[in-house]
Amino acid sequence: MNYLDFFHLKEQPFAGAVDSRFYFNSYQHAYALVKLKYAAEERKGLAVLEGGIGTGKTTLARRMLEELNEAQFEAALLVIIHTAISSTWLLRKVAVQLGVEAPVEEKTVLLGQLYDRLVEIYDSGKRAVVLIDEAQMLQSKELIEEIRGLLNIEIDSQKLITFILFGLTNLDSYLVLDKPLQQRIAVRYQLQSFTQKVTSDYIRYRLEVAGTSKELFSPTALSVIHHYSNGIPRLINNICDNALFEGFLQKKDLVSDDIIQEVVSDLKLEGQVMREPMPEEAVVAPPAARADVSPY
Repeated sequence: MNYLDFFHLKEQPFAGAVDSRFYFNSYQHAYALVKLKYAAEERKGLAVLEGGIGTGKTTLARRMLEELNEAQFEAALLVIIHTAISSTWLLRKVAVQLGVEAPVEEKTVLLGQLYDRLVEIYDSGKRAVVLIDEAQMLQSKELIEEIRGLLNIEIDSQKLITFILFGLTNLDSYLVLDKPLQQRIAVRYQLQSFTQKVTSDYIRYRLEVAGTSKELFSPTALSVIHHYSNGIPRLINNICDNALFEGFLQKKDLVSDDIIQEVVSDLKLEGQVMREPMPEEAVVAPPAARADVSPY
């Protein structure tokens, strides 16, 4: 028997891998998604979503890619996992993901190929959108200027490509390398950590997706989880996963705050400094492709 059998779960509710089935549509995530999709739909050119480590930027990027209708968008997701990339590498990745056949190495010719493809997408009535995750890895002026150069491509006063950048809160320190680009940010949003209520709702939601509506964490356990996770989804997942395993080992069908304290100690999270997250009421809920993760 494992902890899934013990707690009557169909699958791990707090696995670290991004899984769209476990996407939790909090008020702020829904609001951010509406703003970013607006930027894509209206050809705004450049939108930026920032957030701290583990706040759900990658999950939101993949969710947005899934929600961009293929009949309306030619969309791609690039994940930058290396800072030592060139502008030519970036151009070739964008070209490949947007459907340029056999992109060349020579930069001038490559730009011509990409331009022709963007015009083709425009003429088809679609919008070209490139989502870039881990955008804080774009740390050279050359890379930032290349993005600005692509944003200069227009037809009938309409931008032929929109970039949506997802990055850590230090992303601005690299965008400022090219002031004209920074000034072109048409839409911006910053993810905050969860409030205590949202943390509890998030945990219950993931448990329900995994197969149970039963309360597996005591109210005080939920409070302690929020305290030591600072309301950061990645830390919430890590604490909860370890706590369920520990509950299974101790044969307790309700995870108590004592178990959370043990897990927090094992994970060395006692020193976490609690920050005050954005109040849920401050966020107004809105009305109701392809991905590349290669560093080379």
